[in-house]
Amino acid sequence: MKPEPRSKTGRAVPKADGLRCLLFDDPGPQNTAATLARAAERAAELGRVRVLVASSSGETGVAALRHFPGRDLVVVTHSTGFAKPNDQEFKPANRRLLEEAGASILTAQHAFGGVGRAVRKKLGTYEIDEVIAFALRTFGQGAKVAIEIALMAADAGLARTGEPCLSIGGTDRGADTALLLRPANAQTFFDLRVMEVLAKPRL
Repeated sequence: MKPEPRSKTGRAVPKADGLRCLLFDDPGPQNTAATLARAAERAAELGRVRVLVASSSGETGVAALRHFPGRDLVVVTHSTGFAKPNDQEFKPANRRLLEEAGASILTAQHAFGGVGRAVRKKLGTYEIDEVIAFALRTFGQGAKVAIEIALMAADAGLARTGEPCLSIGGTDRGADTALLLRPANAQTFFDLRVMEVLAKPRL
C-alpha cells in the first residue's frame, strides 16, 4: 500500500476533486441556458447554497428562476443612470415575476465603478477600482461581473461573507460564467475567494 502523499510541511496532500467546467468558444448570451444549467447541477450537489445572478433587463434573472426553483436567488441589476440619466434598464414586468417568486433584487452602484468612473470620464485618469476590473477581465468579462456582484450582494446584506455561493455573470447580455466563491465586502475585497469555475468562455 502506497503511503499517503505529503506536502513540504509534512501535512497530507488532499485528493483533488474531479469537477466539470464548461468552456465556451465565444462569450455572450448564447451560453445562458448552458451556464444556468451547469450552475443548477452544481447547486443540487452542494445542497443549500445562495445563487447570485447579474441581470440588466431582468431577462437572465427570470431565466434563472426556472433553473433554481425554491432557492435563495439574488438578482443584481445595473444602477439607475448606468446607461443614461435617470433610466433604469430593469423591466417592470421582469421585476414583478421575480418578486412574486420570492427572489431578491439588488440595484446598487457597481463595486468597481461609481465615483472612480466619474474621475476617469472627467479627468481621463483611471482609479484603482477600474484597474481591478481590467485585471479581472483577464479571466473574462463574466468572471469580473460574477466577482463584482458578490461584493455588491455582501455589502447589501444579501450574501454572507465567507459562506460559499454561486455567482453568475455574463458578457454584455445573458450569462456565460458561473463561479462558486466565498463573498467579501468591498472594503475587504482581497478576502474574496473563487473556489470553483463551473463555466466560462475560452476568450
